[in-house]
Amino acid sequence: MRIIFAGTPEFAAAALATLIKAGHEVALVLTQPDRPAGRGMKLAASPVKQLARRHGLTVLQPSTLKDAEVQAQLAAVNAEAMVVAAYGLLLPPAVLAIPRFGCLNIHASLLPRWRGAAPIQRALLAGDPETGITIMQMDPGLDTGAMLMRLPLPIADNDTAQTLHDKLAAQGASAIVSALQQLDRGLLTAEPQDERDATYAAKLSKAEGLIDWHKSAAELARAVRAFNPFPVAQARFGGEIWRVWQARTVNRNDGRPGEILQADKDGILVACGEGALRLTEVQKAGGKRLPAASFLAGNPVKPGDRFDA
Repeated sequence: MRIIFAGTPEFAAAALATLIKAGHEVALVLTQPDRPAGRGMKLAASPVKQLARRHGLTVLQPSTLKDAEVQAQLAAVNAEAMVVAAYGLLLPPAVLAIPRFGCLNIHASLLPRWRGAAPIQRALLAGDPETGITIMQMDPGLDTGAMLMRLPLPIADNDTAQTLHDKLAAQGASAIVSALQQLDRGLLTAEPQDERDATYAAKLSKAEGLIDWHKSAAELARAVRAFNPFPVAQARFGGEIWRVWQARTVNRNDGRPGEILQADKDGILVACGEGALRLTEVQKAGGKRLPAASFLAGNPVKPGDRFDA
């Protein structure tokens, strides 16, 4: 099929790579404008742009799709479908109407649950037992279009936002290839979303990463997994910021919230509002991510010490 592809991060690049491998004709690639990145804040191309350039594909980086000239460029491509994955720009009705088969979105949740920017992290935070991929026929709303395909994926107890992202990126890439094949044969039926089941996955903020020890250990353990690798769960100790990369719950209910109950090779055990949390991989500002045993060698703490409120 002759397609336009619109996407920006690694999640989208996985889909583009699979579409290319499957033999689809990618006539045009849309991606976000280059952004400053890294310590030097130099302009950097998105993962999708980097991949497109390696394959010699035409890349367009508009700041909006509302511009009539941009819309004319899209129409001139004469694509049968547009595939959209974590693109970052809204598609106005005029663009949605351009391809013969419309615009198909690869969304990293089982819609209508977790519409919006951070479905992977919100599913982890909520303690959902499963998530998945939805291939959706896009409409002008925010992830409100009819569903063409839903593929569930169990969430493992040790999944982080990164591991779940990687699983869903692979699943989404496979799903869109299958969806395009079935669409071309008239085998897909669009199913409207049930608005009663809709939830919203708001964009993550750095402030959400700050640990509140009055919450339950189970809730905090989910937050540590959901905020790995961004924005990373953080705790204040002695006026310094510690980043918590890995942690697990312990069934223990003594101590005040934020009080260190144990500090040894197994980790740093901290009392919570309910239960306790064992920190097993920690990082100080400017330092490296370290297993707890290595971290404690350079940052000695003892039972009775307490994290800052």
